[in-house]
Amino acid sequence: MLLMPAGVPFSKRWFDLLATGSGLIVISPFLLVIALLVWIFHGAPILFLQKRPGYKGRPFYIFKFRTMNERGAPDGSRLPDAKRITPLGRFLRALSLDELPELFNVLRGEMSLVGPRPLLMQYLERYSPEQYRRHDVLPGITGWAQINGRNALTWEDKFNFDVWYVDNWSFWLDIKILLLTLWKVVKREGISQPGHATAEEFMGN
Repeated sequence: MLLMPAGVPFSKRWFDLLATGSGLIVISPFLLVIALLVWIFHGAPILFLQKRPGYKGRPFYIFKFRTMNERGAPDGSRLPDAKRITPLGRFLRALSLDELPELFNVLRGEMSLVGPRPLLMQYLERYSPEQYRRHDVLPGITGWAQINGRNALTWEDKFNFDVWYVDNWSFWLDIKILLLTLWKVVKREGISQPGHATAEEFMGN
């Protein structure tokens, strides 16, 4: 665990630690209830772990509650994500509750509360040099792109918002994004693109 990850402003890191630590104490019973529901409806494992690129593209494992089952097609192949997501999974995603375990990634110094969302490892080689700059800060649970359209945005727009955040970060911008995120969660906007569990794959420019 990194108490003070490289490249992270002091005020940002200590706000992450204070807000996340106190928040986990308050919501820990709620996390246990969600974990129990996931275990009942999805079985083990409760958490979904996947390697994602972090600061400067360095890999880490992101933690989420599982929202999909392991059902396969008759030929034995895996069904698309949109067909494997369960009613419980849709509910968790609609309220972003599946992302609560990422708070532990924040404590570990692998993520921040606010920053560009950590995407897939294979995207690293598909970014333009300008788009790759989104990795000049820690990835976040929420970010500037999330409050400006989330998965309803095109990939180009998402990356433009991410790079804008890198260039314009401030402590008060993070506070603004966190407050607007709560409003977006209530409104449940931009959760997924039509026909996708989240968004279509980024294939490059």
